[in-house]
Amino acid sequence: MTAQGDPTPGTVRPGGRTARTRSAVRDAVLTGLAEHGYPGLTVEYVAERSGVHKTTVYRRWGSVEGLVADALDLAGEDTWTPPDTGSLEGDLRALAREVTETFGSASAAAAPTAFVAAAFQSDRAAEALRAFYTERFARCESVVRRAVERDEAPPGTDAAAVVRAVSAPLFFRALVTREPVDAPLADQTAAAVAIAVRAGAYLPARR
Repeated sequence: MTAQGDPTPGTVRPGGRTARTRSAVRDAVLTGLAEHGYPGLTVEYVAERSGVHKTTVYRRWGSVEGLVADALDLAGEDTWTPPDTGSLEGDLRALAREVTETFGSASAAAAPTAFVAAAFQSDRAAEALRAFYTERFARCESVVRRAVERDEAPPGTDAAAVVRAVSAPLFFRALVTREPVDAPLADQTAAAVAIAVRAGAYLPARR
């Protein structure tokens, strides 16, 4: 149990921590994940790197799991919006290219790769990562909605399934087989998914 008014360690208390402190801690977590990976990340490292006292870090975040989860929560509070190029294939191409840009260099890929690795070692990190992408998929509903309005996709097309389809081959190469990903591959993937969308491949399965 915690004292009344104190947050459970590792949870966010609205208004309870300054944006500046939270941002500094988040940046330290990202740097630590990139440099040392999840197994090498420690509260002591985050405290020293962020300039936030170790006692404060333990009280507010509780553990490395809490730090990683909150870093993902904070990432999900950004202002990112899906592309609007005027066509379904163009939007999918832009989404796919964002993935290739993220994993196109070792330095850019370090933190997101570490987040995925953390999700395999921590249930809490896995939940946070899942929530992050669920929220991202929700933002991408506008891509499919516009495609339906332009008669590029049948009504009822599952937006989350479409986004998974355009990103999955890229994630597979970047994270599983460790192959390079580039713009031509992104464009090829987007073109294939756009064809599948028009064919109704991402409509809810009939039972």
